Amino acid sequence: MQLQVLNSPFNEEQAELLNRVLPTLTETQKIWLSGYLAASQPGFQTEGSSIQLAEVPAQNRDQSFSKEITILFGSQTGNAKSLAVKAGKILEEKGFKAIVSVMSDFKPNNLKKIENLLVVVSTQGEGDPPDNAIAFHEFLNSRRAPKLEGLRFSVLALGDTSYEQYCQVGKEFDLRLEELGGARLYSRVDCDLDFDEPAAEWLDGVLDALSQGQREQSGQEPASTVSQEVESIFSRSNPFRAEVLENLCLNGRGSNKETRHLELSLEGSGITFLPGDSLGIYPENDPALVDLLIQEMKWDPEEIVTINKKGEVSTLKEALTAHFEITVLTKPLLKSAAELTVNEELKKLIAEDEGKLRSYLGGRDLLDLIRDYGPWSGTAQDFISILRKMPARLYSIASSLKAYPDEVHLTIGSVRYDSLGRKRNGVCSILCAERLKPGDTLPVYIQHNDQFKLAEDPSTPVIMVGPGTGIAPFRAFMQEREETGADGKSWLFFGDQHFRTDFLYQTEWQKWIEKGVLTRMDVAFSRDTDHKVYVQHRMLEHSSELFKWLEEGAAVYICGDEKNMAHDVHQTLLEIIEKEGRMSNVRAQEYLAGMQQQKRYLRDVY
Repeated sequence: MQLQVLNSPFNEEQAELLNRVLPTLTETQKIWLSGYLAASQPGFQTEGSSIQLAEVPAQNRDQSFSKEITILFGSQTGNAKSLAVKAGKILEEKGFKAIVSVMSDFKPNNLKKIENLLVVVSTQGEGDPPDNAIAFHEFLNSRRAPKLEGLRFSVLALGDTSYEQYCQVGKEFDLRLEELGGARLYSRVDCDLDFDEPAAEWLDGVLDALSQGQREQSGQEPASTVSQEVESIFSRSNPFRAEVLENLCLNGRGSNKETRHLELSLEGSGITFLPGDSLGIYPENDPALVDLLIQEMKWDPEEIVTINKKGEVSTLKEALTAHFEITVLTKPLLKSAAELTVNEELKKLIAEDEGKLRSYLGGRDLLDLIRDYGPWSGTAQDFISILRKMPARLYSIASSLKAYPDEVHLTIGSVRYDSLGRKRNGVCSILCAERLKPGDTLPVYIQHNDQFKLAEDPSTPVIMVGPGTGIAPFRAFMQEREETGADGKSWLFFGDQHFRTDFLYQTEWQKWIEKGVLTRMDVAFSRDTDHKVYVQHRMLEHSSELFKWLEEGAAVYICGDEKNMAHDVHQTLLEIIEKEGRMSNVRAQEYLAGMQQQKRYLRDVY
């Protein structure tokens, strides 16, 4: 049955979306949605971004046992959130009452009321919590944290083994909850970039532990656990092959940089996204590097190898090209490789102090490892078995679906550098720069990011800080605001090396200024002056006006490099608030933390 615009209270766009979604829903999902909309059923509640899942029919529930499970997530890019929501739905289907909440919306004092807690959290950069987990993380590690003797908990930690502080935030939550008196419902699971299987195993373990308690109370026989289902149609685990429509260089002749503007077709995919979301790309390794690896090991490129636990196979060359990461070394990889060589020096390196190991890992790849620590005794299959699956690369989307239906645009900076006597390339960026032509396809998926969205009120003033490729989401913001007729003020701070060659999307920004879509723009080109000038310097120059915008309720968006730019901009904001608001440093920090809590200080950093 199709919803018609004429006989419904929905506009044409809403009706189209409903007609697309409703036929895909299961009966359980329809019941969940019905309960969500009714908002009058007993036990239903919403608070901020918290969702209490609606009751499912009696035939799907174990009537003898009902238990409430709270799932708290801290997520920067959306992975932890999606896993938390999925866990909540599966728990609901098993007869539990699940409450899913982002940590920033959860009242910490309510911890004392919780019996069963699941924590799903990622780690940013060098061991930092996601922005929406900072306040809760600080509370839990403060003297104000309550004793939690009655709590049962389990932690799912997301991270990246190429970073020294792998899954550090999850480990800290796990340890602290135990210190406060909590008991582990199920042991913590640490996930690398390829997190689907370990996350499913974690949830199965949690369900088994919960079901054990259920059986002890009801005397029932064991029930089989539920694994996470494959995501619908096109997703991270089932990417869409998007055709390349356009691939342009945005920099002028003589630039020190190469920034690609990539336009991809989503036609026929049914994929939707909002400004602020990211696109995941599964790239292929440089064929020249793959050939060097095979030659170095004297392998047969056509040898058939198994590439996953399902028993799927491919040629060795295809496996090294498309399925496995070969450009990044990690400590777990070195430990596994040490078992495949007769060279004892590798084991010595692993056993030595962390400083030497970190120094070796930085800037080296699998070819370096093979050349440095041979001779090797392992087979090609042995090596394939210890490699990490090819991780997707995430890029902030640079277009609005309203402005470019069935398309997605990206802004990608090409990465090239010399290290240890060899030229090195970014896997995905150089694929896009050198080998990707219109008509080719890329496997892609959407990574939704609810922590980097335009305010619902179109009159909210917007301040955007995005040097270099950090400009990408703000191009999407402006396209969206132009299409929707948003009337709020907007202010862009952009920076790069040279005005003449590196002013990305210059004509588009100028047109938006002329039309009034963009209220004002301040730029900083660091190599055009004797003293380097960056975006934070421009912000300080206009500190009075910028603080006035903050006082008027402006939302501040930061996109780009986390280590340097985002840190410097954060400190600059504190300085401006302290100076213009005549506040102490502590009060300025509270002011900025309040903006973050109100979702008026949002960052998309990498």
